[in-house]
Amino acid sequence: MPIAIIDQPLPYVSLLPERPASAVEMVVIHCTELPDLGMAREYGERVLYESGAGASGHFYIDRDGSIYQYVPGTRVANHVRGHNPNSIGIELVNLGRYPDWWDSRRQTMTEPYTPAQIASLSALLAQLRRDYPHLHLIAGHEDLDTARLPASNDPALDVPRKLDPGPLFPWPEVLEGSGLERITAPRR
Repeated sequence: MPIAIIDQPLPYVSLLPERPASAVEMVVIHCTELPDLGMAREYGERVLYESGAGASGHFYIDRDGSIYQYVPGTRVANHVRGHNPNSIGIELVNLGRYPDWWDSRRQTMTEPYTPAQIASLSALLAQLRRDYPHLHLIAGHEDLDTARLPASNDPALDVPRKLDPGPLFPWPEVLEGSGLERITAPRR
C-alpha cells in the first residue's frame, strides 16, 4: 500500500539533472540541523549554484511523521558530496548542532528522533525499495562526508563538517527488515 507523501517541489526542480530509476543505488540519511520544517524549506529554496539550484534532500520527514517530497527521485538533488548521482537524500527534521554547527563546544546532538519519524522512515524505505530496483545501500551523511573544518570558536581546532544523522539515530531499528546494507565511514 502506498504511503502518504506530500509533494512540494522546490522552485528549481526542473534545473536538476534527470536520471533513470535504475541509477539509484543508495539512500543517504540526514538531519536538517534546523529548528523546523519551515526553516528547512527556506534553506532548500536558496540558490547556491550557477545552475540556479540549491542544496536539498529528496524527502523530508517532520517530527510528526509527515513525509514531504521536495525533489523527485528521478532528479539528482544536491545533498551529499560525491554521491548525488546515485542516491536519494532523506532529511529528518532535527536540531542537530543548530545554531552553532561548527563550534567545538557544541558538537553533541541531543534531540532524539521521534517514533513517528522512524516509523515513517521505515515505510518510506520500503516504498523506495519497490520504486528503485537497484536500491541496496544506506548511509548516514556523516559516513560519506568525513571532511573536517576549523572550529568557529577556535580555528586551531577542527570539527566534522557533517555529523548527521548522529549518535541518537536508531540504526539497528531502521536497518532491521529494510533489505539495505549500511555503508559506514572508516573510523579514525
